[in-house]
Amino acid sequence: MAAGIVHVIGGGLAGLAAAVRLCGSGVTVCVHEAAGQAGGRCRSYHDAAIGTTIDNGNHLVFSGNRATRDYLSRIGADDRLEGPQQSIFPFVDLATGERWSLRPNAGRLPWWIMQAGRRVPGTGVADYLGVVPLMWARPDRTIGEVMRCDGTIYRRLWHPVLLAALNTDPPEASAHLAGAVVRETLGSGGRACRPLIASAGLAHAFVEPAIDFLEPRGSSIRFNHRLRSIAFADTRVEALDFGDETVRPGPDDGIVLAVPPWVAASLVPDLSAPSEFRAIVNAHFRVASPKELPPMIGVVNGTVEWIFSFPDRLSVTISCADRLLEVPRDSLARDLWDEVSRVTGVAGPLPPWQIIKERRATFASLPREDAKRPGTATAWSNLALAGDWTATGLPATIEGAIRSGDAAADHLSRHRRVSP
Repeated sequence: MAAGIVHVIGGGLAGLAAAVRLCGSGVTVCVHEAAGQAGGRCRSYHDAAIGTTIDNGNHLVFSGNRATRDYLSRIGADDRLEGPQQSIFPFVDLATGERWSLRPNAGRLPWWIMQAGRRVPGTGVADYLGVVPLMWARPDRTIGEVMRCDGTIYRRLWHPVLLAALNTDPPEASAHLAGAVVRETLGSGGRACRPLIASAGLAHAFVEPAIDFLEPRGSSIRFNHRLRSIAFADTRVEALDFGDETVRPGPDDGIVLAVPPWVAASLVPDLSAPSEFRAIVNAHFRVASPKELPPMIGVVNGTVEWIFSFPDRLSVTISCADRLLEVPRDSLARDLWDEVSRVTGVAGPLPPWQIIKERRATFASLPREDAKRPGTATAWSNLALAGDWTATGLPATIEGAIRSGDAAADHLSRHRRVSP
């Protein structure tokens, strides 16, 4: 496929990861993005309402996310995530006012649970063993079927952590996916679960360096270029219809379809894909953050779940937030700011704000939805799938998206004679 080209449909993180991996091995890539900017759900933009650049959502990366770290290294952006040198997770309980920090030790042997000052207040060593059944849970089991979903440790640790990771109410969520998250974070020791944040913006860390990597190497990205339909033959994709032009892949060309699941299902016949989704609500408040404020704070017993501190704003994330979709934005902003003020100590009237409601932020991490996720390969030899909704073994995360893009690139490398 030395003279071939790979068409990557979708410029989100999965598509960019596939493009970077292929381009880095000498393959010419053309990324076709329906929107006017790349990044998908991982994007930044200047918001006129609050007069600053914000991310559409708050995304967290862990130090053990190997695919994400490798991707950033490839595009020369491995210094664009920031976080503490040690694994530390500050929490506040809004009901009691109590504050604490979870402090896992660096190694895999979790001796930190033996020290009261490192674990959740009101919990003992034995409480932490309750999560062990998740590690070997069957794909058809829910979290509620394999571990207790009540008590202090659940309310103050497992519920906020698993809710954020799965974007699904934990008792009904997949125990199999939850087990994967725990194994790769707390189960791997503090070295693997240092929280890392793109403090200068998601685009600055994940998107702009990728575009800068692709273009000098002869690859390109075409914005506002939506794929309308795909023509299939028995074993190959014959044509890609973009409305204003039709691309007919040559014998050495390949295609990575890295679009949302509902778009993929409309393009590929009989495709199995998740069809239930959960919302995420993010709020951004234009206010100077106190220098002593941690970059991230978990909130228990509030509407707010996580607060992220940036130099010019405080941002909030609320997962599985379908209940908030119809709440008027102004009243929601006031209620959230009241909680943010209580947690951070930043007093004053409601500052300039923006609320972003994503109705279909991720697929619902239910066992039945996880079972619908397709693999990378398709029935057509020149077509591979990518996206955090494909069968990555993880819930819909940055790490899962990048792993899916890598897998699609590697699949085409093996089957379309692209160098690995």
